[in-house]
Amino acid sequence: MSINKKRRSTGRVTLADVAQLAGVGSMTVSRALRTPEQVSDKLREKIEEAVSQLGYLPNQAASSLASASSNTIAMIVPSLSESGCAEMFAGLQKVLQPAGYQIMLAESQHRMEREEKLLETLLSYNLAAAILLSVEHSANVRQWLDNLTIPVLEIGALTDSPIDMNIGIDYVEAMFQLTQTVVAKGYQNIGMLCANQEQWIFQQHLQGWRKAMLKAHMSPHRVINAAEPACFSTGAQQLPEFLLAWPELDALVCVSDDLACGALYECQRRRIKVPDDLAVVGFGNSDVSKVCQPPLTTIAIPHKEIGVRAAQALLARINDEEWEEVTIASSLCKRDSC
Repeated sequence: MSINKKRRSTGRVTLADVAQLAGVGSMTVSRALRTPEQVSDKLREKIEEAVSQLGYLPNQAASSLASASSNTIAMIVPSLSESGCAEMFAGLQKVLQPAGYQIMLAESQHRMEREEKLLETLLSYNLAAAILLSVEHSANVRQWLDNLTIPVLEIGALTDSPIDMNIGIDYVEAMFQLTQTVVAKGYQNIGMLCANQEQWIFQQHLQGWRKAMLKAHMSPHRVINAAEPACFSTGAQQLPEFLLAWPELDALVCVSDDLACGALYECQRRRIKVPDDLAVVGFGNSDVSKVCQPPLTTIAIPHKEIGVRAAQALLARINDEEWEEVTIASSLCKRDSC
């Protein structure tokens, strides 16, 4: 007896469709897919043939809700293009995937209300854990996550008030170290260029900057926070704004390597010698920082290591084992731009 490949009601092939084509019960199909060793080879081959013919895909949400345990971890990031996002995700996958866990990745687009809606959907699954590449959340999100019995990991940067687990670097200390390096070189009129990024990261960068400048008895007022993305074109566009506002500028601290490289390109166009006329430093140690001209002094953030260490801690927590709360160290890369 032939059947339609897709049901009109849902548009997807169901377990019952597979069972009907194979001539067995739905429970037998479910058992063959979940625990194939409990089904005879002949019956399993028959069911696999029906699955292949129909193109059946298991309903993971239903399976998760029906199961007492889950192998699904939800991860929400502000943007897939966020600095270090891909590297951290690769580090997480390196540890969690061999352990049998799959990560559902979602993008909040830097909006708290979108993060809230995404979490509302994702928490309907029987999750093993939740990972957030952010430490700033709405009141609703904090309340939901506070009440969860699963591990919640805030990754990337440290915060004074974590919801649960928190593993990353100290952005305040990293920016303090970078700014101190510029000050130690003897520059007197230093500016800081920021761009559109997570507000909490901006605040931590600003705190480290102010700490270093005030310690050196220098004014921390030369700051531009552009509304545009932290990219090459923003760095190039904002350098003239800096020079117009503060023509005495002799060093520029940028919160990303892309911003810094954009400023370097504009310096070349204007025949400004770096670092003789203007020193430029970045943040992140991206590939471009090593090959731009001159090579960029910057702070290296070990994003993949953060992902690996965070995944190890999360896996230990899921398995009710001892886990280590670690701070990942950033490192200064001294090159020719400062």
